[in-house]
Amino acid sequence: MTPPSGDQHRIRSGAYDAVVTESGAALRALRHDGRDLLQGFAEDEQASGGRGQVLVPWPNRVRDGRWTWQGVERQLPLSEPARHNASHGLVRWASWRPLDVADDAVTLGVRLMAQPGWSWTMDLSMTYALDASDGLTVTASARNLSDSPAPFAYGSHPYLTTGSERVDDDVLTLPGARRMLTDDERKLPLGTEPVGETSYDFRGGARLADTVLDHAYTDLARGPDGRAVVALRSPAGTGVDLWLGEEVRWVQVYTADDQGDRARTALAVEPCTAPPDALRSGQDLAVVEPGGSFTARWGVAAR
Repeated sequence: MTPPSGDQHRIRSGAYDAVVTESGAALRALRHDGRDLLQGFAEDEQASGGRGQVLVPWPNRVRDGRWTWQGVERQLPLSEPARHNASHGLVRWASWRPLDVADDAVTLGVRLMAQPGWSWTMDLSMTYALDASDGLTVTASARNLSDSPAPFAYGSHPYLTTGSERVDDDVLTLPGARRMLTDDERKLPLGTEPVGETSYDFRGGARLADTVLDHAYTDLARGPDGRAVVALRSPAGTGVDLWLGEEVRWVQVYTADDQGDRARTALAVEPCTAPPDALRSGQDLAVVEPGGSFTARWGVAAR
């Protein structure tokens, strides 16, 4: 029998091992020395809550699925009907084919076809590569095969875990100086605010406690290598780092309080190149010229 997520691509380097699935090119599992770094899903399960999935050609939500590009109004399918939004792109459940497979890396690809609400054909690829010292590096690429410029944004949806039963006692360090405000009902943008002197300021590291997070952060402080690093640590000091390449200007952080038994058992830290509703606002939206390409990188390491 074929698992719900299709073929399973297993890679390993040193103490790291990972599993990437045919369905959605999802990162189903990532471990270091047998310790889970991500809360994924079992081989006999379907991904839930976006776990490990690729969010292309937009992450997060588009209000009413309606947006305008170059004077043409477009209507996307409402994949989040309860909130009347188009959510998390068009390739989460697509069958991605292997393009390159090695012991320590796998590249999967899919062709995103023009369709209602989306007028461009693009070749997409996801590379997951393990290094015994540096952990996982993820490279997302898109090439525009159409004859007109294509708007584009990328995101991924990993859930970090330190092994704690709940994230409440974990310490989060998040180098974002501003967060996006959203309405409670539809989770759509209302604007941004500085995090200074609020309970949402994790720049210096703070225990999550009972803070409810479902916010996109930006104005990310970066090191000399251009990377911003989000760190999650257990009370014992063990944990996981997620780094964001320069193309990744936003990170959505989500404590999953609405996910029943899995609420607050892991922390979604979602690399995003653009914020919620970017197809409508245009904020940080990439424009990929005909024949051109776009690439973004991020990664995860055990600590």
